[in-house]
Amino acid sequence: MRIVVDTNVMVSGLITPFGPCGDIVRMVVPDYLTLCVDFRILFEYKDVLKRPRLKIDHKLVDSITRYIESTSEIHGTVPLKESLPDPDDCQFLEVAISSKAEYLVTGNLKHFPSNLRCGVNVLSPQDFLDATRSV
Repeated sequence: MRIVVDTNVMVSGLITPFGPCGDIVRMVVPDYLTLCVDFRILFEYKDVLKRPRLKIDHKLVDSITRYIESTSEIHGTVPLKESLPDPDDCQFLEVAISSKAEYLVTGNLKHFPSNLRCGVNVLSPQDFLDATRSV
């Protein structure tokens, strides 16, 4: 299954590894899920995960981001016709559209109004887990 994962899910998954976001991060590691990214997303993962206030070990971040770079599908994108409420989230929707990912998983559903999703299935981490467990 191919998905796009918002940075907030990655952060939560590393800070609280036994919650829904942690479950999703662990599902990516054994190749159960294929992450779809572009270079902006890869840069954002590295940048945000290394912020001192998060207190995530930089060696762990380096290891995870190297794994993501080597196993993810990297896509080029076309800019959205309309901007999202948070313009920094456009890259995630653009990659989901260009990659034809099954899901975009985010902790900020309000940043992806249904009328701007371009047919992309945007789910919260828990809703994503519920949907994939029933498959």
